[in-house]
Amino acid sequence: MDISSVQKLCIHLISSAVQRCRLSEGLCRLSVVLKSSPPIIRVSISDTGTGSCLEEFQDLKCNREGIGTEKWDGLLSIKTTSISDNKIYHYHLNLRGSVSARRLTRLPSIPKNDAKFSGTEVCLSISETIDALLKDIKHYFQKMLILKIPVSSTATLMPFICTQNDMVRNLYFNETFLKSVAAELVIERGDASGLRCENVFLPNECSPLNFSSSNVERLKSGLEEYVLKHRNSLNNKCDSCFCSREKLKISSGVASSMESHRSPGLIVEAVIAISELPESLCFRSSGNKTEVLHFKDFSPSSVSIASLNALTSIDWRSYGLTLVSAVDQVDHALIEWESLPPYLHIDMVIHCYHKQYPGKYKYQPDRHLIKKGVKLALDDLKEKHTGLLLSAHAVKICSYAPDLASSIAGIILSSNDLKFRSKCSTLLELSQSQAIGKQTVEDRIKEKIISVIETNDRKPEKIKEAAPFLFEDDRPQDLDPADLYLEEHAGGGNVFSFPD
Repeated sequence: MDISSVQKLCIHLISSAVQRCRLSEGLCRLSVVLKSSPPIIRVSISDTGTGSCLEEFQDLKCNREGIGTEKWDGLLSIKTTSISDNKIYHYHLNLRGSVSARRLTRLPSIPKNDAKFSGTEVCLSISETIDALLKDIKHYFQKMLILKIPVSSTATLMPFICTQNDMVRNLYFNETFLKSVAAELVIERGDASGLRCENVFLPNECSPLNFSSSNVERLKSGLEEYVLKHRNSLNNKCDSCFCSREKLKISSGVASSMESHRSPGLIVEAVIAISELPESLCFRSSGNKTEVLHFKDFSPSSVSIASLNALTSIDWRSYGLTLVSAVDQVDHALIEWESLPPYLHIDMVIHCYHKQYPGKYKYQPDRHLIKKGVKLALDDLKEKHTGLLLSAHAVKICSYAPDLASSIAGIILSSNDLKFRSKCSTLLELSQSQAIGKQTVEDRIKEKIISVIETNDRKPEKIKEAAPFLFEDDRPQDLDPADLYLEEHAGGGNVFSFPD
């Protein structure tokens, strides 16, 4: 893996620590410490997950053009141990080394004195500002909150400031976001005058979940809170934009493949949130664009070619949307729509992972699975919310409903046949005990016409059938004309036989 900046290197190391915690069966702690001694920042990323496999570091390659020697010397200090080891192993890895055999240097080990624990600490020293690193690291944690993987019932630490050995220690982020993992981001500044506490994140869930909730249910809840809190930039939901939960509609789709000797078993989860808000509110800032966030194996990931191909191959017009473009923005895909209503905003997240972790194979996300997952989420939205995501064809047909309803209502109300009018009132579920105005009849007929159109529009093109009757009819549908006539006149005195 090529590393083009110190920010990307730090994010990669944090992501690797998350994966080690996933492999652990017990409570884990992930700590990111930035210790400032201008002009140098010492970065420490430690976890109490399983011990590290050194191959994960050996695959790293330092891009000389992206990271100059004046910013980083290319040296990683690695300490790691597994639960069965009796020592803590210490290595120096020089990513700027040209010969792979000389890149790794083994240093004296540290005895564990019969203690049973596991974990890894990776340290590096860089010439960079705190603010330059914090922006990307905080964005990483903000995205991780979307996953909302089950957490253990551990106490949450409040932000605190204390002094230790004349060093100001400012802990300003502590959040639990992975199964049995407590994560913290710590700033240590040597100059007390530069002390400040900013962008404090506190675990404040709008919709707490049960520990047994599925991954896709947690992803739905995570995206919901991500939207309600304006991409997790707030500690609480924005009441001015979301005074009612009815303004936010959210749905999901899950697609999976079977595991075989040639390919791993993969799961793709897609979650889509649609917000219906006035254009003047603070939420409306991205116009006709949608950010599609991507996760791979429970960690934020770059956008794959398969994902872009899947997004562009969907027939968006069948959902009332017109795609202009889908562009790779490194950490998300940016979709641009044509003529999206100003009050409508769409958010989307896609997560691909192995059915079992760790997987036996390296893999790339599957285009067909991603497309299927997104379409299932779209279909679910159409099924749950009347009138949402109707195709352009259905919208056009619905535009004729008022005139058709007016014509039918006129026929009913102008009839002098009381039995006919009574039957129509029953089918329309209208009360016959009082006079009913024309507008009431028109509205009820229009509702039934639109309901039929929407029902048919929700069906996939391949299985669409003739639209159902506007009104229920219990009469058997397999009678021929003669049988129908005889049924209508059964018991009457004017029955005659059809000629041969």
